[in-house]
Amino acid sequence: MTRSRQLSKGISEFNQQEFYACHDTLEAIWMEAPESDRRFYQGILQVAVGCYHLGNHNWRGAVISLGEGVKRLRDYTPDHYGVDVDLFLTQSLDLLTILQHLPPEEIADFATKMENSEGKEFPCFPKILLLD
Repeated sequence: MTRSRQLSKGISEFNQQEFYACHDTLEAIWMEAPESDRRFYQGILQVAVGCYHLGNHNWRGAVISLGEGVKRLRDYTPDHYGVDVDLFLTQSLDLLTILQHLPPEEIADFATKMENSEGKEFPCFPKILLLD
């Protein structure tokens, strides 16, 4: 499978909240990617890991992984390989900020509400959008 198709697969997995599968897909890409692109794939992968930890009510893991992902993605704004990095970065940073102000003992309730939200009344997981 080409890197482009693998990236599309990873994006689809991420957007369907299949964060563990997304991690596996993107890990295979970044290990083979040129040095200049590795942090891009690692950034998306880290955000996926953060969302995975959030779904498992692991506050510390979610905050650390989201922070690492955000840090890596900053080098690729406004877009990279057709991904709207600015938007993804903003959504990921918004989620990180909320979690940093959330008491760890409230993460289970927060995650449950988030999983059942469509983003209208409660924050939702970031989405990866492709530019036309």
